[in-house]
Amino acid sequence: MNIAILLPYKENFSPDYPGAVSLFVNETSLKSVFKRKIVVFGNTKFKKKFKLRYQNIDLFNNPLRSQTRAYVNKFIKIQEKFNFSIIEIHNRPSYINILKNGLKNKILVLYFHNDPLSMEGSKSIQDRKNLLKSCYKIIFNSNWSKKRFLEGLENKFVNSDKLAVFYQSAKKNNKKILKNKKKWITFAGKLNSAKGYDVFSKAIKRILNKHPDWRAKIIGDEKREKIVLNHKNADILGFLNHDKVLNIFKKTSIAVACSRWEEPFGRTSLEASANGCAVIITDKGGLPETVTNAKILKKLTTKNLEENISRLIKNKDKRKNLQKLSLKNFYLTHEFITKKIDGYRSEKLQILNSFNLKKNLDNLRILHITNFNERLDGRLFFNTGRRINNGFIRLGHSVLGFSDRDIQKYYKGFGDLKGARTLNNKLKKTCYNYKPDLIVLGHADLISPDQIAELKEDYPKARFGQWFLDPLNKNGPDYERNKERILDKIKVVDTSFLTTSPDVLNFLKKENSFYIPNPSDRSFEILNNFNKSCNVDVFFALSHGVHRGVLKSGKIDDRIIFLNSLTSKTPDVKFDLYGIGKVQPIWADHYFKTISNAKMGLNLSRGEAIKYYSSDRITQIVGNGLVCLIDEKTQYRNFFSDNEMVFYKNVNDLSEKILKISNDDKLRKKIAKNGKIKYMRHFNSNKVAEYIISKTFDIKKSKKFYWEN
Repeated sequence: MNIAILLPYKENFSPDYPGAVSLFVNETSLKSVFKRKIVVFGNTKFKKKFKLRYQNIDLFNNPLRSQTRAYVNKFIKIQEKFNFSIIEIHNRPSYINILKNGLKNKILVLYFHNDPLSMEGSKSIQDRKNLLKSCYKIIFNSNWSKKRFLEGLENKFVNSDKLAVFYQSAKKNNKKILKNKKKWITFAGKLNSAKGYDVFSKAIKRILNKHPDWRAKIIGDEKREKIVLNHKNADILGFLNHDKVLNIFKKTSIAVACSRWEEPFGRTSLEASANGCAVIITDKGGLPETVTNAKILKKLTTKNLEENISRLIKNKDKRKNLQKLSLKNFYLTHEFITKKIDGYRSEKLQILNSFNLKKNLDNLRILHITNFNERLDGRLFFNTGRRINNGFIRLGHSVLGFSDRDIQKYYKGFGDLKGARTLNNKLKKTCYNYKPDLIVLGHADLISPDQIAELKEDYPKARFGQWFLDPLNKNGPDYERNKERILDKIKVVDTSFLTTSPDVLNFLKKENSFYIPNPSDRSFEILNNFNKSCNVDVFFALSHGVHRGVLKSGKIDDRIIFLNSLTSKTPDVKFDLYGIGKVQPIWADHYFKTISNAKMGLNLSRGEAIKYYSSDRITQIVGNGLVCLIDEKTQYRNFFSDNEMVFYKNVNDLSEKILKISNDDKLRKKIAKNGKIKYMRHFNSNKVAEYIISKTFDIKKSKKFYWEN
């Protein structure tokens, strides 16, 4: 793993004349755990460089071409031999588009050291949206700069994980330097009116006249603006190298950073605080964020600045206390900021304990999007979505249920006939507020794949999975429609989970499609029919759609043909059948009271049997202690023995086995009890929820889940 740092064109990565960007890059890189993997790229004429791996990008002057574009394009060519994983671009948003088009599969990170709205490549709202799409992280040197970047953008961007604030840093000195403070007032920076030097120069003359035992140390230069300061106690030192500046701050009593422009950060006040100065700043831009303790001027005038300096000179205790607090509370050290930088590097590259999975996956925020059927007044409470939900919660995760069908139903109207637009907008807002780590969709057909793709861009650390329960046998009901429902989002989710074995479905990619059993749940499956005598031999219920709730007149169902044949071949067996003829389906509590009196449950699904597919009735049968009667073509014998379930070949075989069990209560109780114990142990909602998380986050485990091949 290698990291490239691309400096702005003509930024001097040299101790002889460094800019703020070079100082920041040098100091944090020297402290980084990735120090040996970092290569800095820049363009400078200075021979002396900082002691890091550095490559100068030399260019020949050509007035007919853009030097910036030539600089970036040459970097693209040079970087090929290094195999960089991360490319960090400092203070040049305009470079991102060139790099994005010239590089593939590189992680781009952009650092802002100035006002984003003043820079080419980030001035417009569309510029900034493009940066959010292209960059893995965008890092600001102050909250003020971040707020400027967000001006005019929608709320969803405000809380984006891509945006971070990493302040500039300084070396914190020890408290011994407080004993060596001299009567110095220091100004460091460009000697222009934007930095407030015109106000400082007038105020300092008056100060030095009133307090002749004090001196002013003025560090910096300015070629474009001439502000004259002549005083015998004012030392105009010009540009000094960084070490000399720090040595002056060590001895300085009062430091002034009185910018009148909205300064994105402020290195002067930062380093003055780190060296125990009593600092005076204005409230412009990000300056207040550079210090913990300072005098902050709300209004910059010569009189106001003079009065504040005078108070600190006259009141020695106040001055000493401010110096002490500045040093004591200073926290923006090189080590502190470097740790933050290395944090996102490690996170993205998954090098610290395989993405530090144990730490990060113990307490996830999970947004579970499925139909929780609120509008149906509890009739479908005992459904698979709630079972999986229970599993996520029992594993210790924060789970937010997002009932897509209820939302769609409640919010549709003339302007949004299906309610889909409102649903997708509500999902965006929910993600903005909740910030999920994992988004799981279950039959969420009205959530558009474009919306999921947008969320993946907005939340690059989040993972996405979908589960699907309906039949997928080619000769079964709604095959083409069900197939399209899965494929609709297959390209935008990380994983898909089905109650049919993916290895018999030729339209799925096997590497990210997985089988899950219908999960049992200990709070739902509370009956133990094997512990008691039952009056009914065989229970079965069908419906023409769970949301319909009642039978559809004139509908033909192959299961009815099978049942009619079975009952005619087994006349002495007591059947309790629902959803057939004029007997309506049963639901919720009525359903559970009914099966509590049955010995066996017929697990019969529509269409031809296919590997591992079953409706969720299997959990209600096995989990409540009934003997499960199941077609052997489902291949459930891969999981259960004949002592745990009853497998049949055809209607004649089933008839014979039903007669045998109905006449042997001891055998019935044994099979039912064994089946429940195994199903509840291996196919429960906790295990299924854990499996969904495990596969979606690609956790490698030595121990397989029971249903894995």
